[in-house]
Amino acid sequence: MKRILFLIILTSLFLNFQNQTINLAFVKENPSQTIRPKAEQALDYCKTNHLNTEFCLLLDMHIHSGKNRLFIWDFEKDTIMSQGLCSHGCCGNPWGEDYTADNPEFSNAHGSHCSSLGKYKIGSCGWSNWGINVNYHLYGLEATNNNANARQIVLHGWEMLSDTEIYPSGSPEGWGCPAVSNDFMRVLDDKLKGVDTNVLLWIFQ
Repeated sequence: MKRILFLIILTSLFLNFQNQTINLAFVKENPSQTIRPKAEQALDYCKTNHLNTEFCLLLDMHIHSGKNRLFIWDFEKDTIMSQGLCSHGCCGNPWGEDYTADNPEFSNAHGSHCSSLGKYKIGSCGWSNWGINVNYHLYGLEATNNNANARQIVLHGWEMLSDTEIYPSGSPEGWGCPAVSNDFMRVLDDKLKGVDTNVLLWIFQ
C-alpha cells in the first residue's frame, strides 16, 4: 500500500514538473506573453500623445541580439504582427562585431555610438546608403533619447542582419541605429508608409 501511495505521489510530482516545463516553453516561444504589458502601456501613451493606435514597434533590449526582439504589435488584435532581429550600438567596441549581444550599453551622448532607451516618434522616410536604401527618422521623446535626431539615429535595413535567429551568435553592432534585415525592413516600410499618423517605437530593457 505504501509503495502504491509513493508511486502516486511520484507520478503527481512528475506531471506537475512537466506542466511547468511546458508552460515555460510556451512563454519562451510566445513573446506576446512578456510583450503584452508593454503594449498596453504603449497604447495608453499613443492615445494620450496622438500617435498611431493601429500598431507600434516594441524593441526589447533584454532579449539577446541573436534572437527576435523587434516586434510589430497590432493594437487591434492585441498580438504580435511580425518580428525580427535588430541590432544595437557598439559603443566603444569594434563596429560590426557582437561583443555586447546580451549586455548592451546605452547612451544619449553625441559620438557615443550607443543605442538609447526610450520612446520615439517615427518620422518621415528618407534615403539610406544601407540595406534597401530606405530609412525612417527617429525623434526621441524622453530625456534618455532626445538627441536621436541630432545624432542621425534612424531605423534602417542592413545587409549584415539575418532574416532568422542566429543565437547564440549575436547580431552585428552598429553606431546606435536600430537596424534590421532587408526583408524585415521591407515589412516595416510597407506598414509605415501606409499610415497617416506617426507610429511609436519604444526601446526598453
